[in-house]
Amino acid sequence: MTIPRQFNRYRYAFFDRHGGEGKVPYSSRNISFGVGDDDQIVSKNREIVKRSMGLDRLVSARQVHGDRIHLYTGNQAENDEIDGVDALLTRQRGVGLMIQQADCQAVLLYDPVNQAIAAIHCGWRGSVNGIVAKTVAGMKDFFGTDPKELSAAVSPSLGPCCAEFINYKGELPKEFLRFRVRDNYFDFWQITKWQLTMCGLKESAVTVAGICTSCSPDYFSYRRSCRTANGNTGRNCSVIALQNDRGKSERG
Repeated sequence: MTIPRQFNRYRYAFFDRHGGEGKVPYSSRNISFGVGDDDQIVSKNREIVKRSMGLDRLVSARQVHGDRIHLYTGNQAENDEIDGVDALLTRQRGVGLMIQQADCQAVLLYDPVNQAIAAIHCGWRGSVNGIVAKTVAGMKDFFGTDPKELSAAVSPSLGPCCAEFINYKGELPKEFLRFRVRDNYFDFWQITKWQLTMCGLKESAVTVAGICTSCSPDYFSYRRSCRTANGNTGRNCSVIALQNDRGKSERG
């Protein structure tokens, strides 16, 4: 069971594949409705995530590997799964912003001055499309965020050991070449860290989990499943939330 990291004003967690319900190849804590798993089981797994973090609402997106962002306002009529976006932002307390992933990165941002958060789904296409920079810019526009005040956490995801791009010359921009660690392999953890610092974040404010989802059996991995199950696998999740009043009182 993944334990959330809890601070005075916010909390976040990178959830592994354990501690839920589900059968192979979704065993056990798949949180995606879009991979062929039973919807009732997925709902139960999402409830496990929600409960474990003490959330009032859990908000996610139907991710499309694009660069659109969405400001979640907390309106009761607002859908809890937003179509066609890859980054979520909010100032609503007790609302968890959830990213679904199976090798892609979740990049979680916290603004302590304006009490705002963001969660980014960042695969290699997102890196190329500049989803990180667009989200930071969105936080500036919506909340008045100063990037120098932001802290960032990068989830377990495809590591430089396994991030092979045999068609990188046609897929990746030239500025990514400095992050090539050997023939056809790239360090996207460092690419994301570089992109965040280029937005104005302090390098010391960026935490990278450093766990490769393809190597670790504790996480769902699309790349690993392509070798064993034709790419059929579940999705891990990463969640960030501002503490609600209940969460603050629990800490005294």
